[in-house]
Amino acid sequence: MKKLTLILGFSLVMLLSAFQTQSFAQTKKANPELDSLAKPYHPEADAQKDIDSLVVLAKKENKNIIIQAGGNWCIWCLRFNNFIHQNSKIANLLKDNFVYYHLNFSPENKNEVVFNKYAAGKGEEYGFPFFIVMDSNGQVLFTRESGSLESGKGYDETKVMTFFNEWLPKK
Repeated sequence: MKKLTLILGFSLVMLLSAFQTQSFAQTKKANPELDSLAKPYHPEADAQKDIDSLVVLAKKENKNIIIQAGGNWCIWCLRFNNFIHQNSKIANLLKDNFVYYHLNFSPENKNEVVFNKYAAGKGEEYGFPFFIVMDSNGQVLFTRESGSLESGKGYDETKVMTFFNEWLPKK
């Protein structure tokens, strides 16, 4: 009888452990694509200090500034970052004409002061990612949602090139 009780008790513990493990596995769903992409957003960064430095650099190099607002949690934000680095035409256009910054929005750091200064309410209006275009003096020229630049599960080269070409610095 002791042996039967011991076996039943052990079986019950194993069964409960299996349910608990299964339950945990279902709550944390892996996203291989999200996990594989570079994470360009830095919640720990002092965004205003970074942007101030970008303005100095943009003025020195006669470039405009593109700020991509989003977070490492956002698959479309990471896809866009990957797209602009993998597409040599876009990468060269950006390198030659803009300084580029990833403005973090996440539970760890919502950068509320910075968002309110440069693009108040745009995250709610547009979703993420969205873009803030600034001149070399740090003046906001334009904000833009990203949905119209999409194509399937990625981005359209022509649409993205057209967007960036609209905001080339005056040389």
